[in-house]
Amino acid sequence: MAKFHEYQVVGRKLPSEKEPHPKLYRMRVFAPNTVVAKSRFWYYLKKLRKVKKAAGEIVSVNEIFEKHPEQIKNFGIWIRYDSRSGTHNMYKEYRSMSRVEAVENCYQDMAARHRARFSSVQIMRVAEVKSADIRRQYVKQLLVPKLAFPLPHRIQRVDKSQRRLFIAKRPTTFY
Repeated sequence: MAKFHEYQVVGRKLPSEKEPHPKLYRMRVFAPNTVVAKSRFWYYLKKLRKVKKAAGEIVSVNEIFEKHPEQIKNFGIWIRYDSRSGTHNMYKEYRSMSRVEAVENCYQDMAARHRARFSSVQIMRVAEVKSADIRRQYVKQLLVPKLAFPLPHRIQRVDKSQRRLFIAKRPTTFY
């Protein structure tokens, strides 16, 4: 799967005599590149307003970068997706370093749990969620202070000087 980027796409209807200064529409879109970002922009704009690509123009496309990519944050993602049985709305929570990483995890999760392809998932909103406001248990369990991930069955490494080719007993990996 391609790495996603967050783009801000600004577009509008082409100016005409009836409407010389058309309204600008700004959208934040997650896509692997600018071409897909523009395509998604027109896809959403066609659904929301009576503007299509043939009668419109894109004013600018900018990539949005994370302000603090070194800090872990909680993200809530509101999505709509088309399944085999219909269209469903959903809210999911992820713990990631950036919005883009959270959206990547969301697309992977939707593909794994719901068999939803990239084209059938529409991301409505992505927001940072405070630790106190988290609803999902699978994210809450990661907020415990002094959380530890024990590593059982570790094989101890021995110096090259002490290593022998054949040893009489098997190594024990329980501590």
